[in-house]
Amino acid sequence: MLVAVAGLAGCRDLSGFSTTDGESYQGVLVGAGFVLAGMAANTKLCLRIDADHLQDTPGAISTSDGTFSKTPLRPIPQIWHDPLSTLSFGEGRVKNLVYVSTSSARSDVFVVVSLMQSGDVEVRLLRSAPNLVTGPPDGGGSAPPQNNLFAVFSLQRQEGACSF
Repeated sequence: MLVAVAGLAGCRDLSGFSTTDGESYQGVLVGAGFVLAGMAANTKLCLRIDADHLQDTPGAISTSDGTFSKTPLRPIPQIWHDPLSTLSFGEGRVKNLVYVSTSSARSDVFVVVSLMQSGDVEVRLLRSAPNLVTGPPDGGGSAPPQNNLFAVFSLQRQEGACSF
């Protein structure tokens, strides 16, 4: 019976998450500094999503700081045939989706979109990892530049298109 219940969760209708021409999901960064790197704390994110096309043209993201501007979410075709397509973490998530988007700096960023049971959406942006500090253990020398990005946004459905 547990297998049947798990199978039903995988086939859940996600069409209610789609935004129309007059809607978007918008929100702010989660206010915990320990989960933020590479983005200003006052940055906002806007998501347009088409739940009927999650595997080919799922939507686009924009950020108020210009890192993304109606930038398409690019599906990774192989994920849909891999256990990563069943990625599950935390409570209250209906489905987690993994995409790639290209920032204004022309670097690829992983975008994890979590469709929440509440009808809201969470978006995580991640790129790279902090560079390891090199040089003498006494702190001399210079540390390599940091280019990692990690940001978590909490989004709610809004009337109106993305304002940035």
